[in-house]
Amino acid sequence: MSLTLQDVKRVAMLARIAVTDEEAAAYQQQLNGIFGLIEAMQAVDTAGVAPMSHAQDVCQRLRDDTVTETDQHEKFQAIAPQVEAGLYLVPRVIE
Repeated sequence: MSLTLQDVKRVAMLARIAVTDEEAAAYQQQLNGIFGLIEAMQAVDTAGVAPMSHAQDVCQRLRDDTVTETDQHEKFQAIAPQVEAGLYLVPRVIE
């Protein structure tokens, strides 16, 4: 696939981007280079290749799901301006 100068200008107009003729010509060359790479990648036979979610076969190391801190909610609520039934009371924002 090859873009014309008019294609580049139309895309720029649709994206509401002001481009000069020189910029449009430069973008045309760059975009045509990208499309050339895409065509080259699509030409590769991948029939025997299994799809993968990551380029390397790695697993995310996870830590054990254990409690690492003590419960300090009573200590924090002791210095809170207003608390009721273990809940923080805050001023009403939405009426």
